[in-house]
Order: sequence, then C-alpha cells, then structure tokens
Amino acid sequence: MSPRRNRPKGPNGAPSSGRSAEDDHADRYGGWQSSESWQGEQWSVRHVAGASAVGKTYRCPGCDQVIPSGVPHVVAWPEHSGVDERRHWHKACWNAKDRRTTRVQRSRNAPRF
Repeated sequence: MSPRRNRPKGPNGAPSSGRSAEDDHADRYGGWQSSESWQGEQWSVRHVAGASAVGKTYRCPGCDQVIPSGVPHVVAWPEHSGVDERRHWHKACWNAKDRRTTRVQRSRNAPRF
C-alpha cells in the first residue's frame, strides 16, 4: 500500500508547488527577493544562497571585507536606481546597517577598492 498524498493537485492534475512564477525566478538565483525600507528609500533585497555564488567574490560595503566564494549573502539596491547599483552584503552587515557608523575606518595596510 502506498502512502497517502496530502498535496493538492494543480490545474492539469499535476501536484502544485504552491509557488508563483515570481518565486521561481528568485529561486533561479538561489534565494528570495523582498522589498525593504531604509534611509527613506525602498530597497530591493535578494538573499543569495552560497551554491549560486561559487567562483565569485564581492566586497561588503558594510564592513569593507571580502565575501568569499560560496558564502550565502544579501544583494541590495535602491528600487529607483535599478540593478546597476547592486551591492553584495554579508547577511549580518545588512541586518546591522542601522547600527553602523557612517564611515568605515580601514587600517593603513588595507587595500582600497
């Protein structure tokens, strides 16, 4: 005897995933996208899974440190400016962005990017 299926069927008789086409678009990049308000602006925020960031490194604007390849992180940009202004943040840095100072102090030996 096979186990009972509790999943609703879709319109064609196939099991429904319960997600929209927009969710599938976000999953293609390994995360989900939302909108947040920060500094009086609306920001598009995409959470990126580590598997989709393999082979790429980014510099976090919150702490000015490198986000290594394969590490889950957040991509954020102001909605009015578009994706050309995207910045990759550590998740902790994005969550602490309101508690940070306005200028990150680098050491003398830190590279300027």
